[in-house]
Amino acid sequence: MKFKDKTKQKIGIIGGGQLGKMMILEAKKMGFYVSILDPTKKCPAHSIADQHLVADFDDKNAIKKLAQKSDLITYEFEHIDVEVLKELEAEDYKIYPTGRSLEIIQNKYHQKNVLKQDQIAVPDFKKVSNPNDIKEAADDFGYPLMLKSCTGGYDGKGNALIDNKSEVESAFQELGSGKTPLMVERYIPFKKEISIIAARGLNGKMKVYPVGENEHQNNILYETKVPAEISEELKKEAEELAREVLKVFEGIGIFCVEMFVTEEDELLVNEIAPRPHNSGHYTIEGCVTSQYEQHVRAITGLPLGDSSLVRPSVMRNILGSGKEGKAQIIGLEPALAIEGVKVHIYQKTIARPGRKMGHLTVTADSLKLAVERALEASQLIEIKGEV
Repeated sequence: MKFKDKTKQKIGIIGGGQLGKMMILEAKKMGFYVSILDPTKKCPAHSIADQHLVADFDDKNAIKKLAQKSDLITYEFEHIDVEVLKELEAEDYKIYPTGRSLEIIQNKYHQKNVLKQDQIAVPDFKKVSNPNDIKEAADDFGYPLMLKSCTGGYDGKGNALIDNKSEVESAFQELGSGKTPLMVERYIPFKKEISIIAARGLNGKMKVYPVGENEHQNNILYETKVPAEISEELKKEAEELAREVLKVFEGIGIFCVEMFVTEEDELLVNEIAPRPHNSGHYTIEGCVTSQYEQHVRAITGLPLGDSSLVRPSVMRNILGSGKEGKAQIIGLEPALAIEGVKVHIYQKTIARPGRKMGHLTVTADSLKLAVERALEASQLIEIKGEV
């Protein structure tokens, strides 16, 4: 029996940031040719891409050009004009995850509606268009209340927590005074935030990664610990919930399903990302098959890899510090001297406070030891702007 060499396929990636870079690193190991589209000439993925189309993400002609050069298209972020992807699909171009998946997920209100219709538990939510709508929703949900932009938000941008009635007007103005669609959600006083990376291949088969426990600071992911410190029963429930979400969206590739664990140990789906995710960085060192390799396998029709955890793992983001300026790395050598530490530098040329400049992962024989070493390493390494 002859097998078609699937690595002869050319992959196009919309986006050349750190996620795109890590996808390419895995794709090149398997022999794929990879092109990227990104407006930044020296973006993180530039130095390792086979071809770089320098163009804006809303440049439809450039996206079509990328498709013409590729056998399939994927993407590293959600904020893409979905109409051009649907046009390409209508012309039989392969887009994974599909335009349908992205169209629903990139609008948080539509995303929550679809999940609710399929009996997947989510926080109570309601569409709003003015301050009076928000106040009426508060009559049902109470304060505090979470106001969200339905589209375009990331890393906490596009969210506003409303503690009481007097903050409604300012929150409404903060999120654009209704210029973009808005929704409110019941505030969940969660016990833990967890996430699951899950993959679905072209044949419908799935692989689910261990549950990660996340900590955010200033709305940006700070640390992911794996395995999550929750009961085995809850882990199984979360894994099954992730599988159900992938079925709902008929997802192809890697999806991240973020969840809240309530005080009553109930699981509520918070948000979904149709791509490799920050909270899945740990899989590079922590699992048999990284989320990036798994994504490439899934979208190209290769068999999915083993998603088992090799050792307890902790991932910490390295955020820009100091003032905005040319990125300089401080403390790399002492951080790497700590046993089990791996450092990933994204090679972004400009550092600014809060910008994701890299991450470090620690694997160890116990989660406790991994946490201790990750804390020590994170206190040594810094990427700051050179004034």
